Amino acid sequence: QVELAEFGGGSVQTGENLELSCVDSGYAYDGYCYAWFRQAPGKEREGVAAMDENGDTKYAKSVMGRFIISKHEYKSALYLQMENLKPEDTATYYCAAARPCPSYCSYGGCLDTEDYNYWGKGTQVTVSS
Repeated sequence: QVELAEFGGGSVQTGENLELSCVDSGYAYDGYCYAWFRQAPGKEREGVAAMDENGDTKYAKSVMGRFIISKHEYKSALYLQMENLKPEDTATYYCAAARPCPSYCSYGGCLDTEDYNYWGKGTQVTVSS
């Protein structure tokens, strides 16, 4: 059973940094691929960062160079380090996992919601100017 829970959301100013974490209480990180998504009010959920089974990563263009996805094996945790935050980064952020990881999600993972079958409940990030 995979249960994901996000932590670390909050309110920051433009240019500040924030780190989100996602804990899998059911823990089974082998054979999974992971991603962080976000959804702003009135907009569709979008993928921002993904990681495949081998640890290779992929990022949305809007966050490339500012966000880093990482995984801590022993703590059963997934992280999203967000730097130089902008007001347009304001959204609810979701952690997602896929098991099995689809073969086409190799080479960095996938950024489509349809590729993931486990989701956390989300954590709010608000960036003010």
